[in-house]
Amino acid sequence: MRQILVSLLVVLLIAPASFAQKRRAVAADSIAIIRKPTKLTRKERRELAKRAAASEKQRTEAPVLSAKDKEVSEALFVDGVKYVALEDYPKALDRLLKAYALSPSNAAVNYKLAEANLLSGNLRDATNYAQAAVQLDPKNAYYYLLLAQAQASQKQYDAATSTYANLVREVPNSGSYLFQLADLYLAQNKLTEALSTLDRAQQQFGNLDEISFKKQQIYLRQNNLPLALKEGESLIAANPTEPRYVLAQAEMYAANNRLPDAIRVAEQALRIDPDNPQARLILAEVYRQQNQPQESEKQLKLAFQNPSLDVDQEVRILAGYLKQLPNDKLNALALDLAAATVRSHPKEAKAYSVAGDVQTLTGKKREARNTYLKALRYDNSKYQLWQQVVLLDAELNQVDSLLVHSDRALELFPNQARLWFFNGVGYSLKKQPQRAVSALEHGRKLANGDLELQGQFDAQLGDAYHELKDNAKSDAAYEAALVADPNNYGAINNYSYYLSLRGEKLERAKELSGRTVKQFPDNDTYLDTYAWVLYKMKDYAGAREALEHALKTTKDAAVIEHYGDVLWQLGQHTQAVAEWQRARKSGPGASPLLDRKIKEQKLYE
Repeated sequence: MRQILVSLLVVLLIAPASFAQKRRAVAADSIAIIRKPTKLTRKERRELAKRAAASEKQRTEAPVLSAKDKEVSEALFVDGVKYVALEDYPKALDRLLKAYALSPSNAAVNYKLAEANLLSGNLRDATNYAQAAVQLDPKNAYYYLLLAQAQASQKQYDAATSTYANLVREVPNSGSYLFQLADLYLAQNKLTEALSTLDRAQQQFGNLDEISFKKQQIYLRQNNLPLALKEGESLIAANPTEPRYVLAQAEMYAANNRLPDAIRVAEQALRIDPDNPQARLILAEVYRQQNQPQESEKQLKLAFQNPSLDVDQEVRILAGYLKQLPNDKLNALALDLAAATVRSHPKEAKAYSVAGDVQTLTGKKREARNTYLKALRYDNSKYQLWQQVVLLDAELNQVDSLLVHSDRALELFPNQARLWFFNGVGYSLKKQPQRAVSALEHGRKLANGDLELQGQFDAQLGDAYHELKDNAKSDAAYEAALVADPNNYGAINNYSYYLSLRGEKLERAKELSGRTVKQFPDNDTYLDTYAWVLYKMKDYAGAREALEHALKTTKDAAVIEHYGDVLWQLGQHTQAVAEWQRARKSGPGASPLLDRKIKEQKLYE
C-alpha cells in the first residue's frame, strides 16, 4: 500500500559504516513533506554556509575514525535528529554539521542534513546533501524521495523526474513509485512518457483502476477519443456494479456530442443505481442539447429532489440560472429547483442563500427577504446576506424590520458603511431625523475613498438635515451629492423642491429641476417640482403648462392642489376651487391648508 512520505526514525537511517542495519519501507504519494519550511536569519544562513563548505571539503578528505570519534559522531547525529523532530533547525544543523565533520561519508548524516536544510528553507544545500546521500547509498528509496522533493521545491521538475526514474531503476521493489513518476510526466505535459510509465506499472501490477483512469485522462488530452472510451469500457467491465465509471463514460460521450450513446450509458448507470442524481443531471444536459426542454426539466427536478445530490453542485447549477434571470421561460423552473434545494438541504445556509437570489431576480422580494433570514439562522457571518435583507426591507418599505435587521447586522459588521446607510434611511423613514443624521454621518466617514457611496450618504443627509430645518447643512449635503453624481435625479428633485418651499436660490432650483424634466419629460413628480419652482418665481403660465402635462398621467392630490393654486394666481378662481375639491377626493397627499382653501374659497400658502 502506498502511503504519505514520512521522516525516518534514527534506526532506519543508520549507515552501515558506523550504525546498526538499515531498514527500508515503501513510500507513497508524490513529493510531500510533513512540515512547513522555517526561515533562518541571514546571520544563521551565513554561518551555516561557511560550515557546510568546510564540511564538504572534509568529506572528500575524511580520515578513518577512531572509536572515540565514532561515538562522538553518533551522539551528535542523534542529537541533531532530536532537534529536527523539535523543529529547532539551527540547533539541528549545528549538531548535524559537527557529525558531518567527523563522518562526511555517512549517508544517513547527509540525508538528515538535507532534510533539516529543506525544512529550514535552504533548498540548494538540501539538494546537495540529498545528492550526496543518494551517491553514498543508491539503494535507499527515501534518499531519492527527499532529493526529488528538494528539486521540485525549486521548480526543477526535469531533475525531479530524473530522480524518480533513477529510484525505480536502482532500488529493488520500487515499482510503486512508477505512479509518482507518471504524475510528474503529466505535470510537465510529457504525455508519451507518462503513458509509457503507466504501461510499465500495468505490466508489474496488472490492470488496476488507477492505471486505466490515468491512461484515459491522457488519451483525452491527446484528443484520442476511441482509446479513452476503450479505457472507460475496461473500467466498467472491471467494476460492473460501480456507477461512477459508467457515469464518467456517459459524460465523455456527452462532451463529444455523441448524445444517443450518452443517454444509453446514463440509463445503464440508472439500472445500477436507480436514484443516482448524477445520471439524471447528465440526461438533463443531453436532452437540453437535443432541444427537449420538458424532458430536460424533468430530469433536473428528479436530480434536485434527491438529498444525496451535493448542495454545492446544486448551488453551482442554480448560479448558472441566476445569470439568465429574470426570464419568463426559466423563472418557474429556477424557483422549483431553488425550493427543491432548500427541501433537500434544510439546514444549509447556502441553500437558502441561492434560493433567495432566485426569488429576488424573479421579483418575489418578500419571499426572498424571508429566505435570506432563514439562511442567517444557520450562518450569520455572511455580510452579503445581511446587505440583501436590509436592501429588501427598504424596498418593501418595512421600516421597523429595516431598523431591527440593520441594528443586528451592525453588531456583527460595525465597520460596513452600507449597513449604516440603510440604518440611517430607516430612521429617516421613521421620522427620527436626528438619529438618521447620527447614523449617516458615521457611515459616511467609513465610506471614505468611495466617492459614489459618499454621494448616496450626502443625498440622504440632505433630506435628514432638511427635516431638522438645518438648511445650510442640507444644502451643503445636496451640493456634495451632486459633485459625486451630477445625475442623481432623486437628490436633484428633493433639493429643488425644498429650495422652492423656502423660496431661496430659485434660479439654482430652476436650473436643477429643469434638468430632471428634460431627462424625464413625463415624470409627474419631477414635473410637479419644476412647476412649483416656476410658481415661486411667479411664472404661473409656465407652472400651468408643466402641471397640465403631469396631470395626464397622475391623480396625485398634491399635484391637483398645486394646479388649483396656479389657476387661482392666474385669476381663474372658480376653476381653482373645483381643482381643490377634486384634490380632496383624490385621497391623501394634499397640504393641511386644502380644507381651508375650499371652505373660504381663497388661496392660502
